[in-house]
Amino acid sequence: MNKSLILKSAIALALAAPLLASAESDLTIGTGSAAARLNFQVIIPRVLFLAVGTGNATLADNGTIDTLTYDYSANPADVGSGTDSAAQAVNVRVLGNNGQIAIGAAGTGTGLVSDLDAADIIPWTEVLATSSTPTFNAPAVGSSANPTLSAGKVTNRTAIWNFAYSNTAVAAPGTYSGQVTYTATMP
Repeated sequence: MNKSLILKSAIALALAAPLLASAESDLTIGTGSAAARLNFQVIIPRVLFLAVGTGNATLADNGTIDTLTYDYSANPADVGSGTDSAAQAVNVRVLGNNGQIAIGAAGTGTGLVSDLDAADIIPWTEVLATSSTPTFNAPAVGSSANPTLSAGKVTNRTAIWNFAYSNTAVAAPGTYSGQVTYTATMP
């Protein structure tokens, strides 16, 4: 093969290479206009995020489970008095982009169980939950709530849920523990 043919082929390939990756073009000679189109794509995944307590500011997994403690050791006369404990605030956030979200609350067993005798239980109805906003209510254990959609299919809500112990009955001594799992579902 002669050197001239190889050189011409290399030059032709070098000149053609930019054309293979270029956008549409339109050449107009004289008067008129030229137009070129460009396509765009934005890919948005289906997203569902729920955070109750620590980690609500960042859309990421966070394994921290917060604990709320109501201790009557300093004021034993208040036990069973019907005086609610001071509310404890928990920051919450829900974000979803595929329609109405339902948030369910499921508690372990029928209530908080004593460490001294598993037969001693404070029912979940003694734990009161309120929200700082009507657009993102705190569901009671065994029920669900639907945060208000923000726009279209999107929900992006934050709130402060306040929890208190209603203290309406005298309970046997012990440290009562239980866990509520909040679950967000979306179509």
